[in-house]
Amino acid sequence: MIFPATTAFYAGLLALVYLGLSGWVIGARVSENVLFGDGGDDTVLKRVRSHANFAEYVPLALIVIGLLEASGGSHGLVQALLIALLVARILHPIGMFAPPNSPRQFACRGGGIIVTMAALGVAAIALLVRVA
Repeated sequence: MIFPATTAFYAGLLALVYLGLSGWVIGARVSENVLFGDGGDDTVLKRVRSHANFAEYVPLALIVIGLLEASGGSHGLVQALLIALLVARILHPIGMFAPPNSPRQFACRGGGIIVTMAALGVAAIALLVRVA
């Protein structure tokens, strides 16, 4: 098994995105004086859910992609999956603040989660094929 250096690099970038989302949530909580939950504020709710959605998908995706890389999976595939994951996770919160049913909401929010799930799914299948 090799050290998954490419995944480690992107994990660092994604950690910075996560910290940015955390700061974004904290800023909304402070400005709206919301200590717990969303306080019934739509903006706080959208920021909290953007942050939580990131936390729900990114760790497992990094683990699966990292295992794929460590097992000797194709560097090109690993790189493509990680780039897709990073871009998708940046687009998703942008789409959360787009007007309902707008092209931007569809492209950013919808596209962000679809690409995230696709990256996770492709990585999972590639890993299973590799280790089976």
